[in-house]
Amino acid sequence: MTTIDLNADMGEGFGAWRIDNDIDRHLLALISSANIATGFHAGDPSTMARTLREATRQGVAVGAHPGFRDLVGFGRRHIDASAEELVNDVLYQLGALRELASRDGIGLHHLKLHGALYMHAARDEPFAAALTRALAASAPGLPIYCLAGSALDRAAADAALPRVHEFYADRDYDDQGSIILVRGSDALDPERVAHKVLTACRDGVVESVTGRRVAVSFQSICFHSDTPGALDLATAAREALTQAGFTIRTT
Repeated sequence: MTTIDLNADMGEGFGAWRIDNDIDRHLLALISSANIATGFHAGDPSTMARTLREATRQGVAVGAHPGFRDLVGFGRRHIDASAEELVNDVLYQLGALRELASRDGIGLHHLKLHGALYMHAARDEPFAAALTRALAASAPGLPIYCLAGSALDRAAADAALPRVHEFYADRDYDDQGSIILVRGSDALDPERVAHKVLTACRDGVVESVTGRRVAVSFQSICFHSDTPGALDLATAAREALTQAGFTIRTT
């Protein structure tokens, strides 16, 4: 591995409430792909349009970031819904961002589910299969960001959809190599995160919460703009990667 994609979730405000736009702007200078919230867990049309334009201005590829319909819980609570209903929700959110992007001549680079919906798709085979069938019809060339070996990864492969496998810089891993979803986190040590990222890129392993070295396979590294100290984490990781000879570039 000599090149790596850095991605981050963006535009995660709604109405009068906004995550500090300066965080998004500064993060865009460090990453190569942006996942733009599409209205259900965060984001609104004006925030989406503004984030699309700023990312494009900075040369960052843009993707749709659909989540559960859960503004109060920021999309981190599981919602019990049928596969068909969830597929419709994802397509609705994808279509909203795609139309706003199309107006400005911007093409979408990828789709990445958010939070609890991301983890649901990683485990739930019926939903993963239904979603990938729908995407094969509506967006057949659009890469899906997902965990390697997950239900969504397998279903996308069966549907001949392109995939980009992810590593999470600011989340813990369990002994099975799955990320541990959290609703909040304390500030992380940038140097430890940078070491974690560099070890994963060089050796293909991450240390789990129990101390086990777990194999990971990925082409993109994710940061979250709402993680405390997000800018420091992304800066330290990018500097460590570039000093080690890695090129930051979208897939």
